[in-house]
Parts: sequence; C-alpha cells; structure tokens
Amino acid sequence: MKEAFDCQMCGHCCEGEGGIIVSPTDLVRITEHLQMSAEEFTEKYGEVKDGKLRIRVGEDNYCIFFVQSKGCGVHIAKPDICRAWPYFRGNIVDSESWEMAKDFCPGIRRDVSHDEFAAQGRDYLREHNLLASDKHCEARALILDDE
Repeated sequence: MKEAFDCQMCGHCCEGEGGIIVSPTDLVRITEHLQMSAEEFTEKYGEVKDGKLRIRVGEDNYCIFFVQSKGCGVHIAKPDICRAWPYFRGNIVDSESWEMAKDFCPGIRRDVSHDEFAAQGRDYLREHNLLASDKHCEARALILDDE
C-alpha cells in the first residue's frame, strides 16, 4: 500500500492567518516545551478568536514558529492540528476539498485515490490520538462527525 501523504517540508500548511488552533492539551505540551506559563504563551504567541486560542502569524503571514528552510521551530511540541495535516475533516469527507489540497500540498500523493486517502487519514488520526471532540476549544477540522 502506498502512503497517501509524505511531507515535503514546504511550509505551505504553515502559511495563513487563524488556522492553528491550540487546544488545552496542546497548550500544556507547548508551554512545557517552551518553559513558559500559559499566560506568557498567549501574550507572546497567541490570540483568542471566536473563543479559541490560535497561534499568531508573523509579518510574512506564516505561523510565528515557522522558520524558512528549517520548518517548525516547536516541531516536537506542535499543536495537534499541525500534526494532523493533511488529514482534516474536509479532505477526508469531501473529494473536492482533497483535490484542492493536492494542488496546495506537494506531499499529498497524486496516485492514491480519495477513498484510500480518507481511509489512511481516519486510521492516522485514530492511531495518533488526534481526533477532537470539543468544538468550543479544539480544531473543528479534527472532529469527524461520523466517529
């Protein structure tokens, strides 16, 4: 079986404002890694929008932790939403979203069917304990309605 995704470290998924939601579990992991309090993290790196803590972007419109040609500056402690890419609900349940994601992300294999991508994605999210359930503080993209 071919892997449906092989990260190319391009950083496209680290670009754009407002998409990196930090769940309460993520916050514990990342603040322990950075050796700072939740309050310090929120003040320095975060913003609360629609009741959810999100990581700010820099002037280059990339996640504040993204380092060009190096990748994630907090890779070992990165949020679940980052760990899950490209296995987001939209890409798993909707083949059109998946087609658009393939245009955006060079790591999504073109020679794997959507059905296979979706099956591998569901398995990946389950195996890595990345499925979310609380839409009030976790990334909606990690909540699969049929789970």
